[in-house]
Formats: sequence, C-alpha cells, structure tokens
Amino acid sequence: MNAAPESFQGILDQAFEGLRQVRESFTPQLAPREVGAITNVSTGIAKVSGLPSVGFEELVQFSGGMFGIAFNVDEGEIGVVLLGDYGQLHAGDEVERTGRVMDVAVGDGLLGRVIDPLGQPLDGLGSMAVGKRLPIERPAAPIMDRAPVIVPLQTGLKVVDALIPIGRGQRELILGDRQTGKTAIAIDTILNQRGENVVCVYCAIGQRASAVAKTVAVLRDKGALDYTVVVVTEGNDPPGLTYIAPYAATSIAEHFMEAGRDVLIVYDDLTQHAQAYRELSLLLRRPPGREAFPGDIFYIHSRLLERATHLGKERGGGSLTALPIIETEAQNISAYIPTNLISITDGQIYLSPSLFELGVLPAVDVGKSVSRVGGKAQWAVYRAVAGDLKLAYAQFEELETFARFGARLDDDTRKIIEHGRRIRACLKQPELAPVSVPAQITVLLALTAKLFDPVPLDRMTDAESAVREAAAKIPAEVCGRFETAAKLNDEDRQTILEIARQALAGFHPKQEPAVPAQSKDVLTEKA
Repeated sequence: MNAAPESFQGILDQAFEGLRQVRESFTPQLAPREVGAITNVSTGIAKVSGLPSVGFEELVQFSGGMFGIAFNVDEGEIGVVLLGDYGQLHAGDEVERTGRVMDVAVGDGLLGRVIDPLGQPLDGLGSMAVGKRLPIERPAAPIMDRAPVIVPLQTGLKVVDALIPIGRGQRELILGDRQTGKTAIAIDTILNQRGENVVCVYCAIGQRASAVAKTVAVLRDKGALDYTVVVVTEGNDPPGLTYIAPYAATSIAEHFMEAGRDVLIVYDDLTQHAQAYRELSLLLRRPPGREAFPGDIFYIHSRLLERATHLGKERGGGSLTALPIIETEAQNISAYIPTNLISITDGQIYLSPSLFELGVLPAVDVGKSVSRVGGKAQWAVYRAVAGDLKLAYAQFEELETFARFGARLDDDTRKIIEHGRRIRACLKQPELAPVSVPAQITVLLALTAKLFDPVPLDRMTDAESAVREAAAKIPAEVCGRFETAAKLNDEDRQTILEIARQALAGFHPKQEPAVPAQSKDVLTEKA
C-alpha cells in the first residue's frame, strides 16, 4: 500500500529536479529595442521621431502591425512611406525598428497565384508554400556576369516577331495613348510562352480592380496562369504599395532567373509608378523638378530595368526580359517620363491611335517602333523572309500619304501601294490569338513572294487565315530547321511557297476569257 505514494513522490522529485536544472541553465537574453513615436500622419506617409539609428529604406513597424519604409532620414525626424491602411494611425503611436529592409517571398509556390507587393495572397486560395525571401531592392548583375542577347522571345504577334524582334534578356518599352492595346500586346506575349519553359510575372501597378480581374480571368481560361505570378496594386491602394510593386515583382522574377530559367516580366504600367513616386516625394517635401517629378525619377526606373538581363553560363544562363508599359498623352512621346524610359530601354513598340481607329490591330506604328537588339535576337529564317518587309512597308506608308492628294500614279507606284496594303492586312491579328512560328513563316514568305498581291483586299483576312491553317502541312523536318542558325535553303523555301500557293488558289479572281480578234470585228460590224 505504501509503494504507490513513494513512487509518486519520486516522480515529483524528478520533475522538480528537471525544472530546477532548466531554470538554472536559462540565461535571459537582453535585446535592445529602439522605439519612436509618430509626430504627424499624412496621405500615405508619416513623420516619426525618436529613431536616431534607423537606416535609409529600413523597414519600421507600427503598433497595429503595419509596416513602413524609412524614406527621408533627417537629423530630427524621418519620413516613412506607409505600406498599408493608415486610417488607424495617430500622432503619438509607437514605431519600432525592425533592423531589416523590405523583402518579399519567392519560389515556385507563387506560380499560379495573385499576390500583393507584401506577398499576401489576393486570390482566396490560402497561404503559399514558400521558404525563401529576397530584398525588393537588389543590385543589378555586373557587366562581366552578363551574356549577349541572342535568343528570341517569340510574342506570337507577326508584326513584332518579324519587324521588331524581342530577345530574351532585352528591355522593350510598349508605349501609346490610353486604350490603344498596350496591355493586349503584353498579355498575348504571356499566352505565347505556353510550352516554351518561360516563367511570366505580370505586375499590375495602380490598375482598376475590374481590369486586373479581367486579365487574371483571361490568363486562367487560356491556361497561362500555371506559369505566371500576378503582383497587384489597385488604384485605391496607398502610394507606398504602388511604389514598391515593380521592385517586389522583379525580385520574384530574379529568383527564377538565378535558378537558370528564362523569365518574362510585364510592368503595367510605369506611368502609375512615376505618379506614385511623385506623390510621395512632394508629400515628403522633396524639391520638385520638371513636370513636378523629383530629380531622381530617372534613377528609380533605371535601377529597376537594369536588373533585366541575360546571365552568362557561369551564373546559370537564365534571362529576365522586361516589357515596361507607359502611357502617353495626345501621342506626345517626347514628354518627360516616356523619353526617360526610351533612353533606358533597348527599343520601343509604339501604338498609334490613328491605326487603332482604322481597325489596324495591333496598332503598331512600324516607323516609330524599333528594336535596338534587332536581327541579332531573331532566327535566321525570319531575317530571310522579313528582311525587306519593313522597307517595303515604310515605302508604302510614304506613297499612300502622297497618293491622298490625288496625284497620278505610274504602274510601279501603284504596285508598291497595292503590295503595301496586303502587308498591312497580313500583319493584322485579333486579340488573344498568338500565331505559331511555322504559320508566321508561311505568311511572311508568301508576302515576300507577292503571292497575296492578286487577292482582293476584301478577301485578305480569309486568305491569310487559309495560309496559316495550311502551315500545318509543312514537314516536321522543315519546321525543325526554323529554330536553328541555318538559313532557309531553296528546297525548303519552295516547299513552303507551294503550300501557300495551294492555299491561295481559291482566292485569286477568275480571269475573264479573252475575246478573239475576229469576234471583236463581228461585234463592231453589228454595232
């Protein structure tokens, strides 16, 4: 009967002895905390005092759990850019240093997700399985770690792939007035990366929620969301979130690039980003410059876009291709922000409102668009079939303007105009319908050989569709040579042209039978 109490007492003694040992071995760690206080709260910013050791762009945390970035570090106070709803902040609230800079979650767990710049999911699919974080501001790769841009990034748009080629690792600006199809070009490019082993990051900067929802729905319906990360800030978000959005998206993209993968990132659009930075700078009393933008507006975009590159084999060989979008006002491409970005990027795709109103979609103005990488990032087969296309199209546009004055045109000029009209008709393309490489090559080769010239203009859409469908008949070994460095040989060229001729046979106008000379005399006598 006494054994049970004794054993129970022994267990208690052992437990207390263990607690004593743990208590004696524990040494409390004293961690210094630097805490300040809010002195003033304004639209998207706060003035804070009492943080003498805070660093530039250091993350600070407010009492409600919201974060901010130390932007102005003055002797008496710091200006903090707020990264959330600041309606609950008041003067006197505590602010604490975190000792780290702003970072974002990265990894494969983000693919197929819609997140904000802080890494919080916006699609209602729960938390994300990510184990690594990277700072949103990172130095660009050194020049010696980079490799030339030589591999094309196919957009699926005939006018871009043929005349304004984009290479993997290039920065190509898309600009034009509002509602001219800038986002449509970027979305078509993302859709065309299906099966190409290219990761896409779409960064919506200060966009309407309805527009973002439509874009996400298109990506999901077309199966492109599986290889895409969508980073979103809406128009009613604080300007601080809008400011950090492209940097956070770039860090997400860089993680895939440094893993040796090819990445495409779309910034839609940097006009909103520049305006958010201007708003923050003016609220923080930074001196305004041209068009009220601060003097370092060029630097914030250059340090962002300079991170897009093609890494050398020693760094894994990955690439990051950037498609920044900018909005112009009344076709003024010489405004401050557009000229800044034109000087930073490796070319631009300009969308003309005039062409858009005429129904020429995509409304790419070939004369004002350029790729500074050019044919070096284009397959040899494209250079062979589209080499003279841009010149012929430019000649047509000049002559078409001249012909509007009612001048008499000789036969050669009339032929150039008619051929140019067929080029324009063939370069038209509906939205969300990327064209494969074999289909593009077949259409472009038929254009170069002037097989479309006898086709009436009102039947060009159907004729071009027939040629694209006929491209499926091209032998596999011929298609395999499209992506090699070898030029298109004469035999392959004739094979493709014969397929195009058969497809266009039903679109040529029927020739009226010639009337014999004797019959003409009889008809004259009867008359």
